[in-house]
Amino acid sequence: MREHGTGRTHLRWAALAAAGALALTACGGDAEKEPRAPQGATASPGVELPRLDGEKLQVAAVWTGPEQENFTKVLKEFEKRTGASVTFVPAQDPIVTFLGTKIAGGAPPDVALLPQVGALVSAVENKWAQPVGPEAQAQLDKNYSAGWKSLGAVGGTQYGVYYKAANKSLIWYNAKAFEAAGVKPPKTWKELITAADTLSASGTPAVSVAGADGWTLTDWFENIYLSQAGPEKYDQLAKHEIKWTDDSVKQALTTLGELFGRGDFLAGGTSGALATEFPKSVTQTFTGGDRPAAAMVFEGDFVAVNIGQTEAKVGEDALVFPFPAVGAKAPVVSGGDVAVALKPSKGAQALLTFLASADAAQIQAREGGFVSPNKAVDPAAYPNDIQRGIAKALIAAGDDFRFDMSDQAPAAFGGTPGAGEWKALQDFLANPSDVAGTQAKLEADAAKAYGN
Repeated sequence: MREHGTGRTHLRWAALAAAGALALTACGGDAEKEPRAPQGATASPGVELPRLDGEKLQVAAVWTGPEQENFTKVLKEFEKRTGASVTFVPAQDPIVTFLGTKIAGGAPPDVALLPQVGALVSAVENKWAQPVGPEAQAQLDKNYSAGWKSLGAVGGTQYGVYYKAANKSLIWYNAKAFEAAGVKPPKTWKELITAADTLSASGTPAVSVAGADGWTLTDWFENIYLSQAGPEKYDQLAKHEIKWTDDSVKQALTTLGELFGRGDFLAGGTSGALATEFPKSVTQTFTGGDRPAAAMVFEGDFVAVNIGQTEAKVGEDALVFPFPAVGAKAPVVSGGDVAVALKPSKGAQALLTFLASADAAQIQAREGGFVSPNKAVDPAAYPNDIQRGIAKALIAAGDDFRFDMSDQAPAAFGGTPGAGEWKALQDFLANPSDVAGTQAKLEADAAKAYGN
């Protein structure tokens, strides 16, 4: 049932890497070169929505903190235009389990934002998901490339709208820490390890790793694997057509161990990394003046949301470079959240139509830490050159990307806290010398989850 993953769309891999690198190298200061709409403003409506006076909707997603707050502004605009009342329902990972409980209790949300392709497939297989209606389909056909539409389809039927995308091949860095150590942004993995050594020797640990959140560790692995093993192997491993005991996995884990195996490179050492959740991994990198807890933090464009909780300014204090090339080409791994209707209601379909429009995406784009795969979004809506460059590169590349591998996997393997890939890679962070043991655990869990 996973034929709709990146392999099916024959996505060319190198173009986005080149586009992303070009865009990011142009991102430094001058964060407000292009004009943008005032905060909270909305352009004249570009999509027609029905009146839904008196209708109540629930929308579930795993978003918390600023990300949830920013999405709530989108929902408030929907309320304003339709007269509906919308409640945000905080979900927990794995979201499929959360939704299953709600549905079993007879109280499913009207719409859910699913963070994994595997979760979308499960929703369809469980007969929870409703196909998109003609109005939402029209917005998709108008605003989305074939690749993003394909990711929201199962068995040839369109079920989802990819509202939010992510470039998960970025390393954000503290400009003052790099300057103090005399370090330049590295372009290769070897240069990254050398830079990490220099930074740590200067008194600032090189990297803040969010080891308490297993999903960040899967992203580390995927970027290394894609660059080192190449896109064909990546697609094969994503479908479990090759085993996790394959030599290519051994090579990638060994490479990752070059970083994870150096406790002096990690903020708080190994134990500190294992106790650090994602939001803290970002904020501690951009607080503390010229002595932050770490000089770098790896993750997607959404890191900007958490930087916004500090006094650091994106484009000045907080800069970014593409994930370094491990093999011949730098990797580009994308992720995203797909909106799916779980009730056959007019309100649920109207919300999907709104989320597939540029109107909705531009509201959240202004808040930062958000990138839309919607090609109709005005680049001026993004709040700074870094966000604008990431978004432009994503749109310019069309279908040229690889989707997050763990998000393509069954949730039991790629999307469950304390289990599967998340747990195996946390154990690997604790003991990076045990490559063979990690491979064996990964393969056993993958075989069980995939059923092969």
